[in-house]
Amino acid sequence: MSETVLVRGAAPGVTPQPAALPADGLPPARRRWAMAALMTGVSMASLDTAIANTALPELARQLHAGAAASVWIVNIYQLAMVATLLPFAALGERIGYRRVATCGLALFTLASLFCALATSLPLLVAARLLQGLGASALMGVTTAMMRAIYPARQQGQGFGLNALVVAVAFAVGPTIASMILAFASWPWLFAINVPIGTAAFVLARRVLPDNAPGSHGATHGFDAGAALCNAGAFGLLILLLGDAAHGAPPVRLGLEAAGTFACFALLLRRQRGHAAPILPTDLLARPLFALSALTAVCTFAVQSLAFVALPFHFEQVLGRSPVETGFLLTPWPVLVGIMGPISGRLSDRYPSGLMAGIGLLVLCAGMLALLWMPDAPGTIDIAWRMAVCGAGFGLFQAPNMKAIMGSAPRERAGGASGIVATARLTGQASGAALVAGCLVLSEHHGTSYALAAAAAIALLGAAISFARLHKRMRG
Repeated sequence: MSETVLVRGAAPGVTPQPAALPADGLPPARRRWAMAALMTGVSMASLDTAIANTALPELARQLHAGAAASVWIVNIYQLAMVATLLPFAALGERIGYRRVATCGLALFTLASLFCALATSLPLLVAARLLQGLGASALMGVTTAMMRAIYPARQQGQGFGLNALVVAVAFAVGPTIASMILAFASWPWLFAINVPIGTAAFVLARRVLPDNAPGSHGATHGFDAGAALCNAGAFGLLILLLGDAAHGAPPVRLGLEAAGTFACFALLLRRQRGHAAPILPTDLLARPLFALSALTAVCTFAVQSLAFVALPFHFEQVLGRSPVETGFLLTPWPVLVGIMGPISGRLSDRYPSGLMAGIGLLVLCAGMLALLWMPDAPGTIDIAWRMAVCGAGFGLFQAPNMKAIMGSAPRERAGGASGIVATARLTGQASGAALVAGCLVLSEHHGTSYALAAAAAIALLGAAISFARLHKRMRG
Protein backbone atom coordinates (compact mmCIF):
# COMPACT_ATOMS: atom_id res chain seq x y z
CA MET A 1 0.00 0.00 0.00
CA SER A 2 1.45 3.36 -0.95
CA GLU A 3 1.70 6.30 1.40
CA THR A 4 0.80 9.73 0.03
CA VAL A 5 3.20 12.45 1.12
CA LEU A 6 2.28 16.08 0.42
CA VAL A 7 4.84 18.78 -0.24
CA ARG A 8 3.91 22.45 -0.33
CA GLY A 9 5.74 24.88 -2.56
CA ALA A 10 9.12 24.23 -4.06
CA ALA A 11 12.79 24.94 -3.58
CA PRO A 12 15.33 25.34 -6.40
CA GLY A 13 15.52 22.07 -8.25
CA VAL A 14 12.40 20.73 -6.54
CA THR A 15 9.16 20.04 -8.44
CA PRO A 16 6.17 21.34 -6.42
CA GLN A 17 3.78 18.44 -6.68
CA PRO A 18 2.45 15.71 -4.39
CA ALA A 19 4.34 12.47 -4.53
CA ALA A 20 3.37 8.92 -3.71
CA LEU A 21 6.02 7.77 -1.29
CA PRO A 22 5.89 4.25 0.06
CA ALA A 23 9.22 2.94 1.32
CA ASP A 24 10.99 4.76 -1.54
CA GLY A 25 11.32 8.09 0.27
CA LEU A 26 11.76 11.40 -1.52
CA PRO A 27 13.39 11.91 -4.93
CA PRO A 28 17.12 12.74 -4.58
CA ALA A 29 16.82 16.51 -5.21
CA ARG A 30 13.95 16.98 -2.77
CA ARG A 31 15.67 14.68 -0.28
CA ARG A 32 18.74 16.92 -0.13
CA TRP A 33 16.64 20.04 0.53
CA ALA A 34 14.55 18.23 3.16
CA MET A 35 17.62 17.01 5.00
CA ALA A 36 19.16 20.49 4.82
CA ALA A 37 16.11 21.94 6.56
CA LEU A 38 15.87 19.14 9.13
CA MET A 39 19.58 19.01 9.96
CA THR A 40 19.77 22.79 10.31
CA GLY A 41 17.18 22.57 13.06
CA VAL A 42 18.89 19.60 14.70
CA SER A 43 22.26 21.36 14.63
CA MET A 44 20.81 24.49 16.30
CA ALA A 45 19.12 22.42 19.03
CA SER A 46 22.38 20.54 19.67
CA LEU A 47 24.54 23.66 19.51
CA ASP A 48 22.44 25.44 22.09
CA THR A 49 23.18 22.75 24.65
CA ALA A 50 26.94 23.01 24.13
CA ILE A 51 26.92 26.80 23.86
CA ALA A 52 24.94 27.29 27.07
CA ASN A 53 27.22 24.91 28.99
CA THR A 54 30.33 26.77 27.85
CA ALA A 55 28.93 30.27 28.40
CA LEU A 56 27.26 29.57 31.76
CA PRO A 57 29.86 31.37 33.94
CA GLU A 58 29.68 34.47 31.73
CA LEU A 59 25.88 34.39 31.69
CA ALA A 60 25.79 34.17 35.48
CA ARG A 61 28.23 37.09 35.82
CA GLN A 62 26.41 39.43 33.43
CA LEU A 63 22.98 38.58 34.84
CA HIS A 64 24.26 38.96 38.42
CA ALA A 65 23.07 35.44 39.29
CA GLY A 66 24.57 32.86 41.61
CA ALA A 67 26.22 29.75 40.21
CA ALA A 68 23.57 27.39 41.58
CA ALA A 69 20.67 29.46 40.24
CA SER A 70 22.28 29.96 36.83
CA VAL A 71 22.49 26.19 36.30
CA TRP A 72 18.77 26.36 35.55
CA ILE A 73 19.67 27.99 32.22
CA VAL A 74 20.96 24.55 31.19
CA ASN A 75 18.71 22.32 33.29
CA ILE A 76 15.37 23.80 32.22
CA TYR A 77 16.23 23.23 28.55
CA GLN A 78 17.04 19.56 29.16
CA LEU A 79 14.04 19.01 31.45
CA ALA A 80 11.67 20.50 28.87
CA MET A 81 13.03 18.16 26.24
CA VAL A 82 12.97 14.98 28.33
CA ALA A 83 9.45 15.68 29.60
CA THR A 84 7.85 16.36 26.22
CA LEU A 85 9.68 14.27 23.59
CA LEU A 86 7.24 11.35 23.69
CA PRO A 87 4.07 13.51 23.68
CA PHE A 88 5.34 15.47 20.67
CA ALA A 89 6.24 12.22 18.89
CA ALA A 90 2.73 10.90 19.56
CA LEU A 91 1.25 14.19 18.36
CA GLY A 92 3.24 13.79 15.13
CA GLU A 93 1.54 10.47 14.48
CA ARG A 94 -1.82 12.18 14.91
CA ILE A 95 -1.44 15.51 13.07
CA GLY A 96 1.64 14.90 10.91
CA TYR A 97 5.39 14.87 11.54
CA ARG A 98 5.93 17.83 9.22
CA ARG A 99 3.51 20.00 11.15
CA VAL A 100 5.12 19.17 14.51
CA ALA A 101 8.65 19.67 13.13
CA THR A 102 7.89 23.06 11.55
CA CYS A 103 6.02 24.28 14.63
CA GLY A 104 9.00 23.17 16.73
CA LEU A 105 11.36 25.12 14.47
CA ALA A 106 9.17 28.21 14.71
CA LEU A 107 8.93 28.03 18.51
CA PHE A 108 12.67 27.40 18.88
CA THR A 109 13.47 30.41 16.68
CA LEU A 110 11.02 32.72 18.46
CA ALA A 111 12.27 31.54 21.87
CA SER A 112 15.85 32.25 20.76
CA LEU A 113 14.78 35.85 20.14
CA PHE A 114 13.21 35.96 23.63
CA CYS A 115 16.48 34.62 25.09
CA ALA A 116 18.44 37.37 23.36
CA LEU A 117 16.05 40.03 24.71
CA ALA A 118 15.95 38.66 28.28
CA THR A 119 17.08 41.16 30.92
CA SER A 120 17.10 38.91 33.97
CA LEU A 121 17.73 35.30 34.96
CA PRO A 122 14.01 34.43 35.41
CA LEU A 123 13.19 35.79 31.95
CA LEU A 124 16.09 33.88 30.38
CA VAL A 125 15.08 30.65 32.13
CA ALA A 126 11.49 31.08 30.90
CA ALA A 127 12.72 31.66 27.34
CA ARG A 128 14.98 28.60 27.60
CA LEU A 129 11.94 26.57 28.65
CA LEU A 130 10.21 27.58 25.41
CA GLN A 131 13.41 26.86 23.50
CA GLY A 132 13.50 23.36 24.98
CA LEU A 133 9.89 22.75 23.98
CA GLY A 134 10.66 23.81 20.41
CA ALA A 135 13.74 21.61 20.26
CA SER A 136 11.75 18.72 21.71
CA ALA A 137 9.02 19.02 19.06
CA LEU A 138 11.63 18.98 16.29
CA MET A 139 13.86 16.22 17.65
CA GLY A 140 10.94 14.06 18.77
CA VAL A 141 9.95 13.48 15.14
CA THR A 142 13.36 13.78 13.43
CA THR A 143 14.01 10.06 12.94
CA ALA A 144 10.40 9.49 11.86
CA MET A 145 10.88 12.22 9.25
CA MET A 146 14.08 10.58 7.99
CA ARG A 147 12.19 7.34 7.55
CA ALA A 148 9.90 9.20 5.13
CA ILE A 149 12.74 11.13 3.47
CA TYR A 150 15.08 8.21 2.69
CA PRO A 151 14.40 4.96 0.85
CA ALA A 152 14.39 1.93 3.15
CA ARG A 153 17.67 0.66 1.69
CA GLN A 154 19.42 3.99 2.43
CA GLN A 155 18.02 4.90 5.84
CA GLY A 156 21.30 4.03 7.53
CA GLN A 157 22.94 6.85 5.55
CA GLY A 158 20.34 9.28 6.86
CA PHE A 159 20.90 8.20 10.44
CA GLY A 160 24.65 8.43 9.89
CA LEU A 161 24.27 11.99 8.62
CA ASN A 162 22.24 12.83 11.72
CA ALA A 163 25.05 11.45 13.91
CA LEU A 164 27.56 13.54 11.96
CA VAL A 165 25.55 16.76 12.39
CA VAL A 166 25.03 16.24 16.14
CA ALA A 167 28.71 15.36 16.65
CA VAL A 168 29.95 18.40 14.73
CA ALA A 169 27.52 20.65 16.64
CA PHE A 170 28.82 19.41 19.99
CA ALA A 171 32.43 19.67 18.75
CA VAL A 172 32.21 23.26 17.53
CA GLY A 173 29.73 24.50 20.17
CA PRO A 174 32.34 25.56 22.75
CA THR A 175 34.46 27.22 20.04
CA ILE A 176 31.48 29.13 18.64
CA ALA A 177 30.49 30.26 22.14
CA SER A 178 34.03 31.48 22.87
CA MET A 179 34.24 33.34 19.54
CA ILE A 180 30.88 35.08 20.03
CA LEU A 181 31.74 36.12 23.58
CA ALA A 182 35.13 37.39 22.41
CA PHE A 183 33.51 39.88 20.01
CA ALA A 184 29.97 40.44 21.30
CA SER A 185 27.77 40.25 24.38
CA TRP A 186 25.97 37.10 25.52
CA PRO A 187 22.58 37.83 23.83
CA TRP A 188 24.24 37.09 20.48
CA LEU A 189 24.66 33.48 21.63
CA PHE A 190 20.93 33.15 21.02
CA ALA A 191 20.26 35.90 18.49
CA ILE A 192 22.36 34.07 15.91
CA ASN A 193 19.64 31.38 15.80
CA VAL A 194 16.98 33.81 14.59
CA PRO A 195 17.99 34.29 10.92
CA ILE A 196 19.17 30.69 10.58
CA GLY A 197 16.02 29.30 12.20
CA THR A 198 13.79 31.51 10.05
CA ALA A 199 15.45 30.27 6.87
CA ALA A 200 15.18 26.64 8.04
CA PHE A 201 11.49 27.13 8.88
CA VAL A 202 10.66 28.58 5.45
CA LEU A 203 12.54 25.76 3.71
CA ALA A 204 11.01 23.07 5.93
CA ARG A 205 7.47 24.19 5.09
CA ARG A 206 8.25 23.88 1.41
CA VAL A 207 10.11 20.58 1.19
CA LEU A 208 9.47 18.32 4.19
CA PRO A 209 7.16 15.36 3.45
CA ASP A 210 3.85 15.33 5.28
CA ASN A 211 2.15 12.29 6.72
CA ALA A 212 -1.43 13.50 6.61
CA PRO A 213 -3.53 12.53 9.67
CA GLY A 214 -4.31 8.85 9.48
CA SER A 215 -2.00 8.23 6.50
CA HIS A 216 -0.07 5.60 8.44
CA GLY A 217 -3.17 4.16 9.96
CA ALA A 218 -2.76 6.53 12.94
CA THR A 219 -6.44 7.28 13.49
CA HIS A 220 -6.16 7.37 17.29
CA GLY A 221 -6.71 10.57 19.25
CA PHE A 222 -4.14 12.51 21.26
CA ASP A 223 -4.52 12.11 25.03
CA ALA A 224 -3.56 15.44 26.64
CA GLY A 225 -3.97 14.00 30.16
CA ALA A 226 -1.52 11.21 29.37
CA ALA A 227 0.90 13.79 27.96
CA LEU A 228 0.81 15.67 31.29
CA CYS A 229 1.41 12.42 33.20
CA ASN A 230 4.35 11.64 30.91
CA ALA A 231 5.84 15.11 31.44
CA GLY A 232 5.50 14.73 35.21
CA ALA A 233 6.98 11.22 35.21
CA PHE A 234 10.10 11.98 33.18
CA GLY A 235 10.60 15.46 34.65
CA LEU A 236 10.48 14.14 38.21
CA LEU A 237 12.70 11.17 37.26
CA ILE A 238 15.46 13.49 36.00
CA LEU A 239 15.14 15.68 39.11
CA LEU A 240 15.31 12.57 41.30
CA LEU A 241 18.49 11.33 39.62
CA GLY A 242 20.20 14.69 39.97
CA ASP A 243 19.16 15.28 43.58
CA ALA A 244 20.11 11.75 44.63
CA ALA A 245 23.57 12.18 43.17
CA HIS A 246 24.04 15.47 45.01
CA GLY A 247 22.92 14.05 48.36
CA ALA A 248 19.60 15.88 48.70
CA PRO A 249 17.62 15.41 51.94
CA PRO A 250 15.81 12.04 52.17
CA VAL A 251 12.41 13.70 52.51
CA ARG A 252 12.87 15.52 49.22
CA LEU A 253 14.09 12.37 47.48
CA GLY A 254 11.13 10.42 48.87
CA LEU A 255 8.64 12.96 47.57
CA GLU A 256 10.25 13.00 44.14
CA ALA A 257 10.33 9.19 44.00
CA ALA A 258 6.68 8.98 45.04
CA GLY A 259 5.72 11.57 42.45
CA THR A 260 7.65 9.75 39.73
CA PHE A 261 6.01 6.42 40.60
CA ALA A 262 2.54 7.97 40.78
CA CYS A 263 2.90 9.70 37.40
CA PHE A 264 4.16 6.54 35.69
CA ALA A 265 1.35 4.49 37.28
CA LEU A 266 -1.27 7.00 36.16
CA LEU A 267 0.23 7.11 32.68
CA LEU A 268 0.20 3.31 32.29
CA ARG A 269 -3.33 3.05 33.66
CA ARG A 270 -4.67 5.84 31.46
CA GLN A 271 -3.05 4.45 28.31
CA ARG A 272 -3.93 0.79 28.93
CA GLY A 273 -5.40 -0.68 25.76
CA HIS A 274 -4.62 2.45 23.72
CA ALA A 275 -3.73 1.73 20.10
CA ALA A 276 -0.68 4.00 20.24
CA PRO A 277 0.26 4.93 23.83
CA ILE A 278 2.42 8.00 24.43
CA LEU A 279 4.82 5.85 26.44
CA PRO A 280 5.10 3.22 23.69
CA THR A 281 4.61 0.07 25.74
CA ASP A 282 3.40 -1.66 22.59
CA LEU A 283 6.82 -1.10 21.00
CA LEU A 284 8.77 -1.86 24.18
CA ALA A 285 7.00 -5.26 24.25
CA ARG A 286 8.96 -6.10 21.07
CA PRO A 287 12.27 -7.67 22.18
CA LEU A 288 14.40 -6.13 19.41
CA PHE A 289 12.98 -2.67 20.03
CA ALA A 290 13.38 -2.89 23.81
CA LEU A 291 16.96 -4.20 23.56
CA SER A 292 17.88 -1.44 21.09
CA ALA A 293 16.42 1.26 23.33
CA LEU A 294 18.19 -0.13 26.41
CA THR A 295 21.47 -0.25 24.47
CA ALA A 296 21.01 3.43 23.58
CA VAL A 297 20.44 4.39 27.22
CA CYS A 298 23.66 2.57 28.21
CA THR A 299 25.71 4.18 25.45
CA PHE A 300 24.62 7.74 26.11
CA ALA A 301 25.18 7.21 29.83
CA VAL A 302 28.78 6.28 28.94
CA GLN A 303 29.13 9.41 26.82
CA SER A 304 27.78 11.59 29.61
CA LEU A 305 29.97 9.94 32.22
CA ALA A 306 33.02 10.67 30.08
CA PHE A 307 32.18 14.25 29.10
CA VAL A 308 31.26 15.29 32.63
CA ALA A 309 34.08 13.45 34.42
CA LEU A 310 36.98 14.06 32.03
CA PRO A 311 37.12 17.87 32.38
CA PHE A 312 37.47 17.40 36.15
CA HIS A 313 40.11 14.70 35.57
CA PHE A 314 42.12 16.76 33.08
CA GLU A 315 42.05 19.97 35.13
CA GLN A 316 42.09 18.77 38.74
CA VAL A 317 44.09 15.54 38.46
CA LEU A 318 46.36 16.22 35.46
CA GLY A 319 46.62 20.00 35.97
CA ARG A 320 45.56 20.99 32.44
CA SER A 321 44.07 24.41 31.70
CA PRO A 322 40.44 24.87 30.58
CA VAL A 323 41.64 25.73 27.04
CA GLU A 324 43.75 22.57 26.88
CA THR A 325 40.82 20.55 28.20
CA GLY A 326 38.63 21.80 25.36
CA PHE A 327 41.18 20.65 22.78
CA LEU A 328 41.72 17.31 24.53
CA LEU A 329 37.99 16.53 24.35
CA THR A 330 37.80 17.33 20.64
CA PRO A 331 39.02 14.00 19.15
CA TRP A 332 35.92 12.21 20.47
CA PRO A 333 33.27 14.24 18.57
CA VAL A 334 35.54 14.54 15.53
CA LEU A 335 35.78 10.74 15.24
CA VAL A 336 32.04 10.42 15.84
CA GLY A 337 31.53 12.73 12.87
CA ILE A 338 33.93 10.74 10.70
CA MET A 339 32.46 7.37 11.65
CA GLY A 340 28.81 8.47 11.40
CA PRO A 341 28.44 8.26 7.60
CA ILE A 342 30.69 5.16 7.46
CA SER A 343 28.66 3.27 10.06
CA GLY A 344 25.47 4.41 8.34
CA ARG A 345 26.52 2.75 5.09
CA LEU A 346 27.74 -0.36 6.90
CA SER A 347 24.43 -0.65 8.76
CA ASP A 348 22.68 -0.96 5.40
CA ARG A 349 24.73 -4.13 4.78
CA TYR A 350 25.37 -5.81 8.15
CA PRO A 351 23.16 -6.61 11.21
CA SER A 352 22.70 -3.63 13.50
CA GLY A 353 23.24 -5.74 16.62
CA LEU A 354 26.66 -6.78 15.35
CA MET A 355 27.75 -3.29 14.26
CA ALA A 356 26.54 -1.58 17.44
CA GLY A 357 28.02 -4.31 19.65
CA ILE A 358 31.44 -3.95 18.04
CA GLY A 359 31.21 -0.18 18.45
CA LEU A 360 30.47 -0.56 22.16
CA LEU A 361 33.40 -2.94 22.63
CA VAL A 362 35.66 -0.32 21.02
CA LEU A 363 34.13 2.33 23.30
CA CYS A 364 34.74 0.11 26.33
CA ALA A 365 38.37 -0.35 25.29
CA GLY A 366 38.76 3.42 24.93
CA MET A 367 37.31 4.05 28.39
CA LEU A 368 39.65 1.48 29.93
CA ALA A 369 42.57 3.09 28.11
CA LEU A 370 41.61 6.45 29.64
CA LEU A 371 41.26 4.86 33.07
CA TRP A 372 44.70 3.28 32.82
CA MET A 373 46.53 6.35 31.50
CA PRO A 374 50.04 7.03 32.84
CA ASP A 375 50.26 9.42 35.77
CA ALA A 376 51.59 12.20 33.52
CA PRO A 377 50.23 11.51 30.02
CA GLY A 378 51.21 13.64 27.05
CA THR A 379 48.75 15.24 24.68
CA ILE A 380 49.11 12.42 22.15
CA ASP A 381 48.57 9.83 24.92
CA ILE A 382 45.20 11.42 25.72
CA ALA A 383 44.21 12.24 22.13
CA TRP A 384 44.44 8.71 20.74
CA ARG A 385 42.42 7.35 23.65
CA MET A 386 39.70 9.94 23.05
CA ALA A 387 39.77 9.08 19.34
CA VAL A 388 39.21 5.38 20.12
CA CYS A 389 36.18 6.29 22.25
CA GLY A 390 34.81 8.52 19.51
CA ALA A 391 35.30 5.84 16.85
CA GLY A 392 33.42 3.29 18.96
CA PHE A 393 30.60 5.71 19.73
CA GLY A 394 30.34 6.73 16.08
CA LEU A 395 30.24 3.10 14.94
CA PHE A 396 27.33 2.48 17.33
CA GLN A 397 24.94 5.33 16.59
CA ALA A 398 23.56 4.83 13.07
CA PRO A 399 23.09 1.03 13.30
CA ASN A 400 21.30 1.29 16.63
CA MET A 401 19.03 4.08 15.43
CA LYS A 402 18.20 2.03 12.35
CA ALA A 403 17.43 -0.99 14.57
CA ILE A 404 15.00 1.03 16.69
CA MET A 405 13.18 2.50 13.71
CA GLY A 406 13.26 -0.73 11.71
CA SER A 407 11.71 -2.81 14.49
CA ALA A 408 8.67 -0.51 14.75
CA PRO A 409 5.68 -0.63 12.39
CA ARG A 410 5.53 2.26 9.96
CA GLU A 411 2.40 3.67 11.59
CA ARG A 412 4.32 3.86 14.92
CA ALA A 413 7.35 5.71 13.53
CA GLY A 414 6.51 8.69 15.74
CA GLY A 415 6.61 6.64 18.94
CA ALA A 416 9.88 5.03 17.87
CA SER A 417 11.36 8.43 17.02
CA GLY A 418 10.41 9.71 20.46
CA ILE A 419 12.12 6.75 22.12
CA VAL A 420 15.34 7.46 20.17
CA ALA A 421 15.55 10.96 21.62
CA THR A 422 14.23 9.99 25.07
CA ALA A 423 16.78 7.18 25.40
CA ARG A 424 19.57 9.62 24.52
CA LEU A 425 18.54 12.27 27.04
CA THR A 426 17.72 9.76 29.79
CA GLY A 427 21.12 8.14 29.34
CA GLN A 428 22.88 11.51 29.41
CA ALA A 429 21.03 12.57 32.56
CA SER A 430 21.81 9.24 34.26
CA GLY A 431 25.48 9.50 33.35
CA ALA A 432 25.76 13.04 34.73
CA ALA A 433 24.08 11.93 37.95
CA LEU A 434 26.51 9.01 38.27
CA VAL A 435 29.48 11.36 37.93
CA ALA A 436 28.08 13.58 40.67
CA GLY A 437 27.60 10.51 42.86
CA CYS A 438 31.17 9.36 42.23
CA LEU A 439 32.54 12.81 43.14
CA VAL A 440 30.46 12.83 46.33
CA LEU A 441 31.82 9.37 47.16
CA SER A 442 35.43 10.45 46.68
CA GLU A 443 36.61 13.86 45.57
CA HIS A 444 40.11 12.57 44.76
CA HIS A 445 39.23 9.26 43.07
CA GLY A 446 35.72 10.16 41.86
CA THR A 447 36.72 10.68 38.23
CA SER A 448 38.46 7.30 38.14
CA TYR A 449 35.34 5.66 39.58
CA ALA A 450 33.27 7.37 36.87
CA LEU A 451 35.55 6.13 34.08
CA ALA A 452 35.43 2.60 35.49
CA ALA A 453 31.63 2.79 35.64
CA ALA A 454 31.58 4.01 32.04
CA ALA A 455 33.68 1.05 30.88
CA ALA A 456 31.40 -1.40 32.73
CA ILE A 457 28.24 0.15 31.26
CA ALA A 458 29.76 0.07 27.75
CA LEU A 459 30.51 -3.64 28.20
CA LEU A 460 26.94 -4.23 29.42
CA GLY A 461 25.62 -2.34 26.40
CA ALA A 462 27.72 -4.51 24.06
CA ALA A 463 26.29 -7.67 25.64
CA ILE A 464 22.74 -6.33 25.20
CA SER A 465 23.49 -5.41 21.59
CA PHE A 466 24.85 -8.85 20.73
CA ALA A 467 21.74 -10.39 22.33
CA ARG A 468 19.79 -8.86 19.44
CA LEU A 469 21.57 -11.25 17.08
CA HIS A 470 20.10 -14.19 19.02
CA LYS A 471 16.64 -12.61 18.90
CA ARG A 472 17.05 -11.99 15.18
CA MET A 473 18.12 -15.54 14.44
CA ARG A 474 15.25 -16.93 16.50
CA GLY A 475 12.84 -14.60 14.70
